[in-house]
Amino acid sequence: MTAAVQNKSTDSHLASTDRAGGMKAERDRFVALAFCWADLLFELDPDYRVVFVAGATQPVLGMSIGQVIGQKLTDLVAEGDKVLTGQLLNVAKAHGRIENVSLRLSGKRGSTPPLMLAGYNMPDMGGHYFLALRTSGVQAAASPGVHAASREMASGLFDGDSFSDIAVQRLKGMRAANDDAKVTLLSLDGLKGLKERIGDEGEERLMHTVGACLRANSVLGDSAARISNERFSLVHKAEMDIADLIGQINTFARQADPEGKGLVVESATVSMEDAEISDEDLAKGLMYTINQFRQTKGTEFTLSNLSTSMSDLVGKAVSEVNGFRAVVADNSFQVAFQPIINVESGVIHHYEALVRFPTMGASDSPYKFITFAEETGLIHDFDIAMARKVVGWLSTKPRNSDKYRVAVNISGNSVGNLAYVNNLHNLLQENPWARGKLMFEITESARMTDLETANNFIQNLRREGFHVCLDDFGAGAASFQYLSALDVDVVKLDGSAIRNSRHAPKGKAFLSALTELCSRLGVETIAEMIDDTGGLEFIRQCGVDYVQGFLFGRPSSNIKDFEPLPNGELFRGRGAVVRPRR
Repeated sequence: MTAAVQNKSTDSHLASTDRAGGMKAERDRFVALAFCWADLLFELDPDYRVVFVAGATQPVLGMSIGQVIGQKLTDLVAEGDKVLTGQLLNVAKAHGRIENVSLRLSGKRGSTPPLMLAGYNMPDMGGHYFLALRTSGVQAAASPGVHAASREMASGLFDGDSFSDIAVQRLKGMRAANDDAKVTLLSLDGLKGLKERIGDEGEERLMHTVGACLRANSVLGDSAARISNERFSLVHKAEMDIADLIGQINTFARQADPEGKGLVVESATVSMEDAEISDEDLAKGLMYTINQFRQTKGTEFTLSNLSTSMSDLVGKAVSEVNGFRAVVADNSFQVAFQPIINVESGVIHHYEALVRFPTMGASDSPYKFITFAEETGLIHDFDIAMARKVVGWLSTKPRNSDKYRVAVNISGNSVGNLAYVNNLHNLLQENPWARGKLMFEITESARMTDLETANNFIQNLRREGFHVCLDDFGAGAASFQYLSALDVDVVKLDGSAIRNSRHAPKGKAFLSALTELCSRLGVETIAEMIDDTGGLEFIRQCGVDYVQGFLFGRPSSNIKDFEPLPNGELFRGRGAVVRPRR
């Protein structure tokens, strides 16, 4: 134990010296075993009240031993972790142990940093709990990159984009320790209807409770995610009772529902029993499963039909990877164009190049294919193939005319990839005539972590005469960090952010302030996903420079479809208007 517990003679005592000999013996054994590990030791009665405590109560909690004795553990825990604590104790009661879970206590100066909690419940010792916490080592116990991952706000769970990497790290750690683990997918059917009955605040409380329940039952108490609105997943030990977990979630939902209907919870569990699967194939199989679970709707992907063999899932994942590689290598994808238009004059400034894959339906989005490419490490090859295809298309147009200018997307994953950067540099060097005709959009579909490297990449493009746009601006909390760290020519405002601004009481003021900020920075703005005249008028009032959306035609491989511009009459009488920069 640390120095705090080395002062055991002054910092600890027994709550009662008259307890049964068996209980005292168990406590003494617990103290002896925990002595070299923990900073705080607790014994709780079945009602979760502290009957014994040893260790650094004053430094950690700002309380003496005597002040802690008799309190419920849940009263000593930080507000955001109270539900989690209750779930952890329930798990210990049902399964015996709590192993290495991150938990915060409530100290005199506010919430403590995360502490590592371990312990067990002893049914044959009056149902008492024996818990040990330490103030160091939480970071080391977590998987690399976990603390930088994104969390879903209401539930406190990791989001779908983060979960694949986290789950693979957890599974690898479990396998290395020869510990059986499984991944369970959960579908909470009816959550949308329940939200309508209980409102936003009620749903937030329910999701906090459900999130705590999933975390408590997961490996390290932090290996669960909200994959999409109604879909969740967790990595857990093989012996964990899924039926019991589903029962708890159903109980929470019925208690929250004024009509008592609750939810229909379905599950599927993927076993990691095949020890011959490599770490790389494990990642592919899990990534494939999570993507299918997150992206498909309705009956397209049902939990009841999900194979429980990771070997089968790996086979499907490898097949998809090879199929995507073939599409890129054969150059068998198509390019569709969508215009970006000056909001005042109606003049097309440039077109965005959008990919269309052979297996896409007319209404399908390429987003899931791009996400797949990012998560499988294939995005760099695709990004350079797309750039080559657009350059090839531009080469068929008159080089003495700037009528056709095209923006190509670059994933945030590719920005720091040396092979991609070198290939792109060579492509641009071989085609110097493309200056002024080719632009680039850096997407946030994969977060950029090394902003210095990203900015160097962007400035090299700009010095070569190519404009750079930051795509999906406003979609995440990192947007303003990007704007301050990256010097770009244009930002494209995320369609969902604009939609929210249209309906929020202060949305217009917020968006106007954002365009004002960009103007002062010398950065132009594009509003995407403008599909009606009300949206066009709204962004005009907010000072946006350019517009893109279905109002002016759906993406088309035939650029002549925008000559004349659909709904071009919306700009009549405004052609000579030039809005002053503020």
